[in-house]
Amino acid sequence: MEERGFIRDMLDVKVLILFVAATAKYPLTLQKIYELCYQDDRLSYFDVSIAVPQMVESGHLEQLADETYVITEKGREQEEVTRDSIAFPVMQRAKAAVDQYNAKTRRSEFVKSEVVEQEDGSCAVRMYLRDDVGSLMKLELTAPSKTQGRVLQRAFEQKAEIIYNSVMKQLLQQEK
Repeated sequence: MEERGFIRDMLDVKVLILFVAATAKYPLTLQKIYELCYQDDRLSYFDVSIAVPQMVESGHLEQLADETYVITEKGREQEEVTRDSIAFPVMQRAKAAVDQYNAKTRRSEFVKSEVVEQEDGSCAVRMYLRDDVGSLMKLELTAPSKTQGRVLQRAFEQKAEIIYNSVMKQLLQQEK
């Protein structure tokens, strides 16, 4: 039976991890490293869980206090040298996955929300939208239950910009 995939050995795994870590703009958990690297049928979680600690020990990755990982300067230098050895299709898929991760993580820095239970059983849903400069909107709604509060929270997290733009449009609209 024909073997599929481009990953052949642990060195290929480590080179791909270096590429992902160098492209990521935010620290990565071990699980996230695996998810972003899993662009080849031959890669397993076991491979990543062995490679990452070895790369920390060799000084290519640094483990932060919150159990996330970032690339070191040594790792960045090695990534620049070894980047060309990654199979093009794998590199393109990994880059697309990391780009999506970067965008989602950046957005989560600007959109925050929380559900706070009240004494009467209702919930306050506090929602915040900010940009690079500061706060754009703080909104608090009351929900009759925690379940409905979570629904409001998820909807805001998905549509924060649309909600903000709708509110601004309504407030700035000139009456005739």
